[in-house]
Amino acid sequence: MSAALVLFSGGQDSATCLAWALDRFERVETIGFDYGQRHLAELDARKTVLDRILAFPQWAGRLGEDRVLNLGVLGEISDTALTQDMVIATAASGLPNTFVPGRNLLFLTFAAAVAYRRGLKHIVTGVCETDYSGYPDCRDDTIKALQVALNLGMETRLVLETPLMWIDKAQTWALAKQLGGPDLVELIRAETLTCYKGDVETQNPWGRGCGDCPACDLRRSGFNRWTVAKP
Repeated sequence: MSAALVLFSGGQDSATCLAWALDRFERVETIGFDYGQRHLAELDARKTVLDRILAFPQWAGRLGEDRVLNLGVLGEISDTALTQDMVIATAASGLPNTFVPGRNLLFLTFAAAVAYRRGLKHIVTGVCETDYSGYPDCRDDTIKALQVALNLGMETRLVLETPLMWIDKAQTWALAKQLGGPDLVELIRAETLTCYKGDVETQNPWGRGCGDCPACDLRRSGFNRWTVAKP
C-alpha cells in the first residue's frame, strides 16, 4: 500500500499538499506541531480543514490518523517574531525575524520518526523556494540533504516530497483548483490560516489574515495573480 505522512499546519500551502497527497496515495496521515507559535490559531484551522476534507468523497476513505506533537521547547529557545510578541522586521542576518532556526529540520526529523513507526514511506511538506521569505530550511538543497541524513540515520528509504518547491503562490491556488475544484479552493480560502499574527477576525477576498505580515502579502499577491490569470 502506498502511504504518506503530511506535515499539516492548517495553512494554505500544507492544505494544498494534503490534497495533493490524498490524490496520489492510498493512505494519508497528518502531523502538526505546537511549538508555542504566535499564530497558535492555525491549530484550530487545521482541525476544521481535516473535518471538512471528509466531504470530498474521492478522499474521505484515504484520510487516516492525525497527531499534534508538543515541541514547546523550540519556542522556548527561539527569540523570533513567530514565537515572541515583537515587530516583524529584517534581522541583522538579512533574514526576516520570523525565521525560527531549526524549525523545519526538527519538524521533518520528528515526522520521519513517526513515519518509520507507522510504515509510511512518503513525507509531504509544503516548503517552497519560489515565493517564500528566504528561509534556508525551505530550500531544495536543504531538503535533499536532510533526506539523505534521515535515511542514513534510520536505515530507511523515506522520500521527502515537496510538491510546491518550484511553483509560486498563484500556481499553488491553481493546483488546489486542479485537485479539488472550486470547493477545495473555497475551503482553503475561507478556513486555512497563514497569517503570522494569527488574525482570524479580518476577512479578505483571499482569506483570513491581518494583511500586513509577509505571509499575508504572499498569499494576497498569489491569489490576485491567480484570479487575473485563471480562465
